[in-house]
Amino acid sequence: MKEYICIDIGGTSIKYGMIRENGEFLTTGEMPTEAKQDGGPGIMEKAKKIIEIFRETYHPEGVCISTAGMVDCEEGRITYAAPLIPNYTGTEIKKTLEELYGIPCEVENDVNCAGLAEYYAGASKGSKISVCLTIGTGIGGAILIDGKVFHGFSGSGCEVGYMHLPGGEFQDLGASSILVKKTAEYKKLNPTSIDGKYVFAQAKQGDEDCIRAIREMCEVLGMGIANICYVVNPEVVVLGGGIMAQKEYLRDMLREALDQYLIPSVAEHTRLAFAENQNQAGMLGAFYHFKERH
Repeated sequence: MKEYICIDIGGTSIKYGMIRENGEFLTTGEMPTEAKQDGGPGIMEKAKKIIEIFRETYHPEGVCISTAGMVDCEEGRITYAAPLIPNYTGTEIKKTLEELYGIPCEVENDVNCAGLAEYYAGASKGSKISVCLTIGTGIGGAILIDGKVFHGFSGSGCEVGYMHLPGGEFQDLGASSILVKKTAEYKKLNPTSIDGKYVFAQAKQGDEDCIRAIREMCEVLGMGIANICYVVNPEVVVLGGGIMAQKEYLRDMLREALDQYLIPSVAEHTRLAFAENQNQAGMLGAFYHFKERH
């Protein structure tokens, strides 16, 4: 059975693994990205080391890469990366790795990969039109139509984090990082002293500041998701990112916020679901993207 190397490059960590052609992982691992200090060149060095170590034991047929940033999928090049990863814009991932190792490499944006993972093996399986959002440090989006990622004219389709809402950009108002900052502000704490787990643990104990911050986040997400739904009319909206592990707490609150902004005829045809692939979503989606092209 053929085997492939999967690498998922995020702003905080790089996940990697060997996957069989049936979608089963043989092994997985994780390392810090160290994006701020090493930037794009450092990421490429880490990717090379991962490939070289795997090639000592396995015979990979390809390299499947999921990455933060805007990606030209044809060229396998980073066309834009936020300041979180300096000197990454313009990085020729596909060309560099194919020339070095002589095996095919395919590159796709990490949220698009998450969307593919959910379509093939998750919450949006078999759907006609789906939207996948990852709520984390920022907010990323992907649109899939009949299982194919909609990239838009120049590759920046569904960059919903930059959408403008009253008060600022979607990702500057509704990301999980903002939830933590708001909670710290309400409770007069240092934002670095708390995290999302703290916010939800306290909210479940009845802490009014934490509940208020979560409700405000859901309100923003409801408005942003509704705006996307009016344009795309998806069958299902899949929510991912670490914070969505709190789905039992968030489900009703998010549905209520979304329905507040959607007219009934749209709301009743829009399913809200939570991502099922968690940490492996990027790697798994990168594999499905590779398979689509080979």
